[in-house]
Amino acid sequence: MTSFQALNVLAAHYALEVQRRHGNPLFDENTEANLLALARYLTQPDPKFGVMMCGTCGNGKTTLLYTLQSAINDLHRCGHFEFLGKEFRIGLRIVDAKDITEIAKDLDELKQYRFQQMLAIDDLGKEPTEVLNFGNVVSPVVDLLEYRYNHQLFTVVTTNLTPKEIREKYGARIADRFNEMLEVIRFQDISYRRLNR
Repeated sequence: MTSFQALNVLAAHYALEVQRRHGNPLFDENTEANLLALARYLTQPDPKFGVMMCGTCGNGKTTLLYTLQSAINDLHRCGHFEFLGKEFRIGLRIVDAKDITEIAKDLDELKQYRFQQMLAIDDLGKEPTEVLNFGNVVSPVVDLLEYRYNHQLFTVVTTNLTPKEIREKYGARIADRFNEMLEVIRFQDISYRRLNR
């Protein structure tokens, strides 16, 4: 698939996702730039094994995340991924970062997220960095990200944090690994929640 074809697929699913959220699709310069950046990332010959969508609140990061999920699911239904074999489970699973702290209490469920071929963590940064689990202090989001980094599993992250805030919250080790594993798409400071009222 060329980047132009990927852009067309993403744009169609973006329009559907915005309508599903009872909004009007707005293909402004910012939205077009973000869709194009994602399309280029998805079609490059040797991409990083993840994407980080970062920026302020309300600027379309989560909408683009669900757009990507919808496009992947649709391409799978059309047989686009048959070359990967039946054992490869297609589908982008999305989990809210805050929910990972609850999921971590169930090791079997947490393993499902670790092993997921494609995983997206929405709103990274709103969860507590450390939590108590049976009297032990654990860092479930950090542990999950490190596992996915070590196994080079496709991971998408959305966050309102700046690079400096990521380093302060998760440490230099995770920040450095993010640089290696995640292609960064920076969103402009526009709130579509205000524009769609």
